[in-house]
Amino acid sequence: MKLIERSLMAAIVVISCSALAIGQAPPAGRQGGGRQGGPPRVVFSVTTSAWPDGGEVPMKYSMRGDNKCPEFDFHWTMGTNPADPPADLKTYVVILHDMENGMNKGPMDALHWAAFNIPGAAKGLPEGMPGGDLPDGTRNGPGFAAGRGGPPAYFGPGAGPGPIHHYAFEFYAMDTKLDLPANVSREDLLKAMEGHVIGKATYFGRFHAPA
Repeated sequence: MKLIERSLMAAIVVISCSALAIGQAPPAGRQGGGRQGGPPRVVFSVTTSAWPDGGEVPMKYSMRGDNKCPEFDFHWTMGTNPADPPADLKTYVVILHDMENGMNKGPMDALHWAAFNIPGAAKGLPEGMPGGDLPDGTRNGPGFAAGRGGPPAYFGPGAGPGPIHHYAFEFYAMDTKLDLPANVSREDLLKAMEGHVIGKATYFGRFHAPA
């Protein structure tokens, strides 16, 4: 009888371990939480020759220099190969913010500039892009320039002497055109973008004024 009981217990342990292994096994095609085995998709990215990603922003692109919008190039790739953008691409949005500069004692950082309804056919942003509403439909929106009483326009990095500030140029590919005024708030701009972002890219820069 004891021999039979030991055999039954061993069988139960084997079955239990097998069930546990099955329960812990990752779903097919999703090893390590990555996108494995899914359909290939095009990916959005941006580059600029103005400075390397994460590098020092040259003075001419800062509000302490020429305050000139840098040139950016848009790219769509499938793996390492160039690809056509998605068929539903309509417009792009760009948002520039200072990640070290808090506002109004809250967690939100400082918005320097935003522009939206950049045409989906655009290959990038030109250096020195003007402010206001542009002939191609691009609309400069909220940011420091508009907040100081001027027309909405690019407002570059401007941290004073001291610790370096980190700036993010965020680009969003959209499947819609945004029906928003130039004086829209940052919160309402982001709310209107919700559910329409089909690609995102970020380019970083560091800046502080010399002592």
